[in-house]
Amino acid sequence: MSSDYQKICAALYREARLIDDREFDEWLNCYAGDVTFWLPAWGDDDQLTEDHQTQISLMYYPDRGGLEDRVFRIKTERSGASMPEPRTSHNVTNVEVLAERAGEIDVRYNFHTLSHRYKHTDQFFGTVYATLREQGDALVFSYKKIVLKNDYIRQVLDIYHI
Repeated sequence: MSSDYQKICAALYREARLIDDREFDEWLNCYAGDVTFWLPAWGDDDQLTEDHQTQISLMYYPDRGGLEDRVFRIKTERSGASMPEPRTSHNVTNVEVLAERAGEIDVRYNFHTLSHRYKHTDQFFGTVYATLREQGDALVFSYKKIVLKNDYIRQVLDIYHI
């Protein structure tokens, strides 16, 4: 697979736009069924946790079912963290291709998310390490590790913050 930088960026921008526009069902289509979605926590020694099974993670879903559950809760107003829904703006920058394999591309990019709720705007920022897989004519996430670099988070995190 020869990487097409414009196609890679388009896939990342599309995923960000869909979550900002609250098009959750279409947003889910950006993810493969076997996607790993992981948001490790920062340990006491200022190191990221490395094992989601034995250490704390801020979020971990071993497949798309966890993301589907979050979307279900948001859409049916069964998520206290999501009521009222915040207005978000996801910004993607510094996209780098790290490696290529047959049908997959590893990328690294930075993100900055603004989230407005209750007359207050929060900022979330960090780096994403992701694997994009060819699925038909599209690229979908088959792995996503989000390194959130905020030191203090004053609310419960959800999928639209990162």
